Amino acid sequence: MKYGELKEREIINVNTGEKLGIFGNCDLDIDISNGQITSLLISENSSFFSFFSKQEEYVVIPWEKIVKIGKDTIMISL
Repeated sequence: MKYGELKEREIINVNTGEKLGIFGNCDLDIDISNGQITSLLISENSSFFSFFSKQEEYVVIPWEKIVKIGKDTIMISL
């Protein structure tokens, strides 16, 4: 699957129904020894004023917590 196919998909926690973000707005943690994605990093500072924040804070979602990649959403279990 290509990044372009994923970037607009919403990330949803299947346990709470909470929308956590959009895949295209996430950072990826990649293991440089094997090129595998190890986790998604979703910014907690998503407002306009976060631009002025000195430190970025993330929700870290291990890749193995992804339950299903659907047509419009990525379902995770936290």
